[in-house]
Amino acid sequence: MTAPRIAVVDYRKGNLKSVERGIAAAGGSAFVASDPAAIARADAVVLPGVGAFADAAATMEELGQVDVVRERIAAGVPFLGICLGMHLMFEEGVEGAPCEDDEASTHNARGLAVLPGVVAKMPKVDQKGLSYKVPHVGWNTVQLQRGSEGLGGLHQASSAAQRGLSERLEAVEPLADGQKSSPLFDGIPSGTYFYFTHGFVAPSGPFVVGETTHSVTFPSAVQYGDVAFGVQFHPEKSSDAGARLLRNFVSIVKGA
Repeated sequence: MTAPRIAVVDYRKGNLKSVERGIAAAGGSAFVASDPAAIARADAVVLPGVGAFADAAATMEELGQVDVVRERIAAGVPFLGICLGMHLMFEEGVEGAPCEDDEASTHNARGLAVLPGVVAKMPKVDQKGLSYKVPHVGWNTVQLQRGSEGLGGLHQASSAAQRGLSERLEAVEPLADGQKSSPLFDGIPSGTYFYFTHGFVAPSGPFVVGETTHSVTFPSAVQYGDVAFGVQFHPEKSSDAGARLLRNFVSIVKGA
């Protein structure tokens, strides 16, 4: 079987080659692409992540990538967002926006709006008053959850409406004994360590399939529909567990 062609979206931010190598090692035919037409022809799309939300979103818009990535996800093409790439799946982000400390600002940067809510700053102090180092850098566990299968369509609502929707979403639940996790984590036990480096966190909701705790408990893996995923950690830097996750993604692409 011919290896699936997987576009690694180039929006002029780093770690493209490490992601490309990781996908190739997992059995995919990865190629870096900035041209929307090339992204549209790929069998799957990976959105890597280094940089600030506002800058990345603006560059994707300038290069004509926003619409094509949204269209590919809506069409059921396999997708994987990594770190900032996962953040960009959401409606808005405060990182790099004019009012970075104000989640309710109307000046937040616009993301792909595949999922509802605002990506916000990670707090430096937990509910007990204990201090944490932020950005969160290093190895941490991912506790697998039972999420729903997406939200029924890419989001178009206003920021205020989306924040209201996000507040009403049901909570995620830990996996029960014998319950299967997201196919992205096939063969990966709950509590496995992955490598993180980030200072902002996504909102919660029924799309969450993995959670991690560092000052707060935050979504570390999300799923939209059957074949679109986002992970807060870097699988390409996460040793054997990350390699397994990338192999799972390539297998999902082959079966799509």
